[in-house]
Amino acid sequence: MRTTYIMTRILIIGAGRSSSSLISYLLSNAEANQWHVIIADANKAAVESKIENYKNSAKAVSFDVTNEALRASLISESDFVISMLPAFMHGDVARDCVRLGKHLATASYVSDVMKELDAEAKQKQILLLNECGLDPGIDHASAMKVIDEIKSKGGIITSFKSFCGGLVAPESNDNPWGYKFSWNPRNVILAGQGTAQFIEDGHLKFIPYNRLYTQICKIDVDGYGQFDAYANRDSIGYKEPYGLNDAHDMLRGTLRMPGYCKAWNVFVKLGLTDDSYKIKQANRLTYTDLIHSFLPAGKQTVKEKLTAFMGSEMDAEVMTKLDYLELFSNKPITLKEGSPAELLQHLLEEKWLLKPGDKDMIVMQHQFEYELNGKSHKLNSSLVVIGDDELHTAMAKTVGLPLAISVKNFLTGQFKLYGVQIPIVKEIYVPMLEELEKVGVVFIEKEV
Repeated sequence: MRTTYIMTRILIIGAGRSSSSLISYLLSNAEANQWHVIIADANKAAVESKIENYKNSAKAVSFDVTNEALRASLISESDFVISMLPAFMHGDVARDCVRLGKHLATASYVSDVMKELDAEAKQKQILLLNECGLDPGIDHASAMKVIDEIKSKGGIITSFKSFCGGLVAPESNDNPWGYKFSWNPRNVILAGQGTAQFIEDGHLKFIPYNRLYTQICKIDVDGYGQFDAYANRDSIGYKEPYGLNDAHDMLRGTLRMPGYCKAWNVFVKLGLTDDSYKIKQANRLTYTDLIHSFLPAGKQTVKEKLTAFMGSEMDAEVMTKLDYLELFSNKPITLKEGSPAELLQHLLEEKWLLKPGDKDMIVMQHQFEYELNGKSHKLNSSLVVIGDDELHTAMAKTVGLPLAISVKNFLTGQFKLYGVQIPIVKEIYVPMLEELEKVGVVFIEKEV
């Protein structure tokens, strides 16, 4: 008698720069697990080139994010949905998934919409897996591994700090900013907006956006030197999920190359990262005109005005970074209109492009302080991943693989959890980290 297999249909919505490793992993595991992978993206042709060798297991479809009927139709025909859309678009996908009884996974932070759907998803036994990429994602999993190990020995964690950055590898670091885009440029431009919240020496701490890039610390990573770090989002919200009620420090931060933050603060102080309004007929301006429009009146040159405006915050190193972007060379703006943030992004996408052969780099470090058997200990857990080239990036690898691995583990029955989940429970993080180690995503733990 011939056995009939029922295919599991996995829908991936969005196939941007962070999705390549996710797609490759799922396709390479599709035949063995009887999966059929549908990849929906606005650029169908680009997707078809990625699945050329997997025609029996995969299909590319055109996707229009504004077409609600198409989105619902694709979801209804699937068993598991992975949304690689920008974070603000996950809400509509999540509502459709819960309504239609489909599991969902994203690499993005848990949103208010996800929280609202939690009870219904649990009732319907639907998984809403979030924060399962790099940061958030691998950071949660790797931190919880150490936290659980220390607690299992009877230790008490008194301080936890975690830092992560998507950077450029040393061999490809050929611009004064020490930065190139390996993920969504818009997210880089708008990073830090809001107020950073953390705990220091047992006290609540808040850093508003206008001061974020001036209040930095230095982080050392063996073999890779020193990095700037600034506070990231709401660290306080992870104290309870991590089980760190005794910790007097709780901080999650973002890493950049030395000097980056000081130079980026020029854009913050000027208002060039503002995304709340549009500049009409922007293509009549140069970038020098744009800078001038944000500065006080006077007869000095734009560079002189900016130096006076920034005062002691301006130095030769910062000016070198700004000169590299051609901000004082009357470089024309080619966008017809855009917010200041969009105009800045358009320039940086040209200047911070990963060139053929360029490699990116992921750096992550957790810093633990804990008490065990009456003694104080300090432990650093560090990760460095270097990309293969400008397409097969460390960012795509570390964002896509934990998500793909966890989807596989759920579909193959390695864990059964429903509602809103993040990778802080052993059922999710243990097999994820074990498989990541096999592909070179390895944390080095060191007592300091």
